[in-house]
Amino acid sequence: MGSASKRNCESDQIGAYLDGELDECARSLLEEHIKECSTCRADLAEQQRLLCALDLAFLGSSDLPLPGNFAKSVATYAECDLRGMRDRREYWRALLLCGGLAVAAFALLGVATASRVVLGVAGKVAYQISELTSLVWSTVHDAFSGLAVISRMMSRGFIPASNLAGFLVLGLLTLAVLLLSRLISGYHRARPIE
Repeated sequence: MGSASKRNCESDQIGAYLDGELDECARSLLEEHIKECSTCRADLAEQQRLLCALDLAFLGSSDLPLPGNFAKSVATYAECDLRGMRDRREYWRALLLCGGLAVAAFALLGVATASRVVLGVAGKVAYQISELTSLVWSTVHDAFSGLAVISRMMSRGFIPASNLAGFLVLGLLTLAVLLLSRLISGYHRARPIE
């Protein structure tokens, strides 16, 4: 056995042989190997049959009648066939894809960078909420403080400075509130039900 029979059987060499891509030396070595190797000889015959079948399929005349507007019909059908585009599964797939992309974006940014960004945004939101709460609290506090000052100034003109007079006015005010509530409840009882 010569050096050609000791070669490894490689089917890509047979394909290159059939395509005429081998140089003279490699071609002659492969031809000697094919004479001695039954496996490569069978592979060569199989690839030659395949090439003949492809030539017949592509180069042979095909008498399939096609309508004159075949390309236009196919293009129109392809544009109009939107089945599955608005299916619920499509929305879920899109949602999962967006979620996967978000996870990938956080992974690409790095855990430290992503957490710094998320914590920075959360800190800014918390700061804004605390500032808004402080503003509302100070507004309510200032309003009640102003009302207390105004009521003190007005009450000095109407109520004498003695404690007895203050208790007397407080008692009269309580009595007036009780009488008013009693009058209102009596009015609603006396009114006919419609």
